[in-house]
Amino acid sequence: MTTTDAERGLDSLRADIPIYTLTFAKGLSPVELLNRMRVDPDTLALRDFAALNSEFGDSLLDEDEPVATTGTDGAWTWAWEQGGVHGLDERILSAVSRGTEAVALHYNEKPMYWFTYAVDGDVVVGFDTLQPIDPTGRDPRRLEAVMRPLGLVPGQPAPLHSVLALAEDAFALRVTPAADGEERWSGRLMSLPGRDADRDGA
Repeated sequence: MTTTDAERGLDSLRADIPIYTLTFAKGLSPVELLNRMRVDPDTLALRDFAALNSEFGDSLLDEDEPVATTGTDGAWTWAWEQGGVHGLDERILSAVSRGTEAVALHYNEKPMYWFTYAVDGDVVVGFDTLQPIDPTGRDPRRLEAVMRPLGLVPGQPAPLHSVLALAEDAFALRVTPAADGEERWSGRLMSLPGRDADRDGA
């Protein structure tokens, strides 16, 4: 499926957002997605934007235990981390994609994008744009027919926003911002196993 310029589903991500990680899962409910991402059950609740900021404040941007908010667009449910990268962790992505498909998108101001596509617990295609495109995974050429027209060619640098276009064209992914007062499931993700040990040993 190829979207037209008027129908781009990730236009909100083309704005000046310094960092985010989005984890998409096909066919999961918001609560199931957050549970697979290791949400703290005591923090899981429906909240609107005001309640989210009131409850979590500056800790929304916490790297080790980020707050994730969710939404559902079409067949896909997404979880947005404003400061964390849990969605990129292979253990998280394996759990999220078990029995279904998952896509993780990360952006930061280096600038770089990170893209990972997983199916039933295994990473199928993964790459980042900090270096020339070099897909890895179980089947790194799986998305080649969609990637090449977007300029995502092995050995070449990635054109601006081409990773977002890949997510739109290959999977019809969308992120619809919440309406005023709209409540969505959110919660704090628990620290990833081994992260504290890695930090202490650094």
